[in-house]
Amino acid sequence: MGEIPPAIAAAAFQSLTEADDALLLVLSADQVIKDIDAFHQTINTAFHEAQRGKLVTFGIKPTAANTSYGYIKSSKDCINGAYKVERFVEKPNKKNAQVFLKQGNYLWNSGIFMFKAARLIDELIVHSPETVFSVNDAVKKAEKDLDFIRLDKNAFESSPSESIDYALMEKSKEVVVIPMDAQWNDIGSWNALYDIGKKDTNGNVIKGDAIIQDTTNTYVNSNHHMVATIGVDNLIIVNTPDVTFIATQDKAKEVNSMVKLLNSKQRDEALTNQKVYCPWGWYDSIEKGLNFQVKRLFIKPGAKLSLQMHYKRTEHWVVVSGIATVVNGKDVLTLKQGESSYIPVGQRHSLENKTNEQLEIIEIQSGMYLKEDDIVRFEDLYGRVK
Repeated sequence: MGEIPPAIAAAAFQSLTEADDALLLVLSADQVIKDIDAFHQTINTAFHEAQRGKLVTFGIKPTAANTSYGYIKSSKDCINGAYKVERFVEKPNKKNAQVFLKQGNYLWNSGIFMFKAARLIDELIVHSPETVFSVNDAVKKAEKDLDFIRLDKNAFESSPSESIDYALMEKSKEVVVIPMDAQWNDIGSWNALYDIGKKDTNGNVIKGDAIIQDTTNTYVNSNHHMVATIGVDNLIIVNTPDVTFIATQDKAKEVNSMVKLLNSKQRDEALTNQKVYCPWGWYDSIEKGLNFQVKRLFIKPGAKLSLQMHYKRTEHWVVVSGIATVVNGKDVLTLKQGESSYIPVGQRHSLENKTNEQLEIIEIQSGMYLKEDDIVRFEDLYGRVK
């Protein structure tokens, strides 16, 4: 599975600062569990095993010879609802997956875990000590930022980045697996979203604004502009503010190859979304063209952009709603709705929301180079001054 020990270890160290007997339940974000009662029953069983010092993983009872998941081979003997793990298996080919399904003691690897925080760290010390030392240092040097705990970047990046199965679960003798039958689904692909979606009489799953005609067995997800289809079958269509993705159902899993292609062409879409979250709020790009870009900025109450300058672009801030406190060179301005301030190239400037209301700004950038790396920070509330 993709869970990396550094992130889990950091959660363990941080939880121990608040409770000596902290217990962790680790779940992936890209999963759907429909039978909540069955899930809770599995958690209760795992709780008792974790209290006994076991590292518990949740195994999904297979419903098909699926080659998209890793597998866990369990022992035949059940003790209090848990089985000893005999081995972890990487994603198999179709033939081996069919053998696993027939044998009955192979479970899909869900990537859900439960263990005591202290027990996890003890086992990592034995099997992946570099992870423990690096992450412990990152947590000790962490800084509090509003509701966030920001780990020390250098210490955290020095930790090995491996799957938790490889770094720990395959090596520890304290691992048990609990079978779970809770209508679980890994939604790490568009095909999976189609599979679990509510289908119309023609086998279509429609999310958002779409008009379809003579369309069958197709997944449409549009959270931006309307999508219209005529006479198509077996497609995945995803429309976002950044890009529209279209693939046949059997090719949709190859989206990673498209990301690699975008990276090779140095396209911004491979690195950033249209909507970008920042410590002070968020911004999105409304329009851009040759030598200009228009952004919409939302600044949270009490938040402040860094005191900064740009070498290659000018900016023009227009207040849409709220009250802005603007530093523009030597001037400190209070701007209300409809008022604006122009910032020349090389001018130090900052933007602050001193009110209890949301502040919305339209930012018009002009220049030969408009990328985000054209920024020099002098002061910053969020530790971003180099």
